[in-house]
Amino acid sequence: MPAIIEEIHKIKISELGKSQPQSAEGTGDQNDKLKSLEVQASQEDSIEDQPYKLCAVCHSLGGAVMLMYVVTSRITQKPHRLSRLVLLSPAGFHEDSNVVFSMVEKLILFVGPVLAPLIPGLYIPTRFFRMLLNKLARDFHNYPALGGLVQTLMGYVVGGDSSNWVGVLGLPHYNMDDMPGVSFHVALHLAQIKRAKKFQMYDYGSSAANIEAYGTPEPLDLGAHYGLIDIPVDLVAGQRDRVISPSMVKKHYKLMRKSGVEVSYNEFEYAHLDFTFSHREELLSYVMSRLLLVTDPGKGRIKQTTVRLRRQKKVQSEIEESIECRAKEESDELAGHLE
Repeated sequence: MPAIIEEIHKIKISELGKSQPQSAEGTGDQNDKLKSLEVQASQEDSIEDQPYKLCAVCHSLGGAVMLMYVVTSRITQKPHRLSRLVLLSPAGFHEDSNVVFSMVEKLILFVGPVLAPLIPGLYIPTRFFRMLLNKLARDFHNYPALGGLVQTLMGYVVGGDSSNWVGVLGLPHYNMDDMPGVSFHVALHLAQIKRAKKFQMYDYGSSAANIEAYGTPEPLDLGAHYGLIDIPVDLVAGQRDRVISPSMVKKHYKLMRKSGVEVSYNEFEYAHLDFTFSHREELLSYVMSRLLLVTDPGKGRIKQTTVRLRRQKKVQSEIEESIECRAKEESDELAGHLE
């Protein structure tokens, strides 16, 4: 993640440097100016001094990754370049889960030390088996009864979550030529978090390895360092989410509030995959409203002032019109009495 953010930072600095008007004399020194601008920006630790705003909208495991990135960047005193985080059903706390996840946790912790050196990741090997899964996914869509049965079984496996699990298998990146996988160490890390009942970094299994990685015998407790987060965070939970329940998202919220982080919490009647798969208007509007808070707040005040002035002028014109009408009526009545 640090490498990705730094690459984005270099691209934005380069774009902003090129967008500035260049004179004929300064055209030859453009590359040198861009390099000096990049060096100067890389040395700035303050987000206010950054010439652009960068926000992160994350879901599930991505939310946990971004929290790890921000906290560890602050500990190492490196700029994280971010202005706001919008976390949709973020991972990190998993003790409130169903029986199936608890069984998987115990199994992974039991076989993890043996399988970790042998299995690099959890994926479907060979082109044949990926083609077989792709064929099954198409059959799930072509035969609604079969798809409904698989959807029901998947819902029971994940504790009753009503996400469109069959629809996800039909996405383009699930094909015979290429298919996403998950590192076995990621699964082991999630099992460690569930067992420890706290949001922590990966446990390497020995004090010496942890000291080499974190400087402490135990893995770094990220929740205990939420006070280092110096940007606003928006947490969103799904009321029908059975993978990461709202109580676990609230645990993030309570720890952040206790640590003094500028944080908000909201809930939608979504299952786990609805945040990224359904594309509902209410969620898109909410996310955009949070992202717009990063822009200059003076713009909003100017718009409100303009509307207020327009309303005042409209009311004033209506009052003047009513006064003129009343004066005309009184003059007509007076003329009638004189006749």
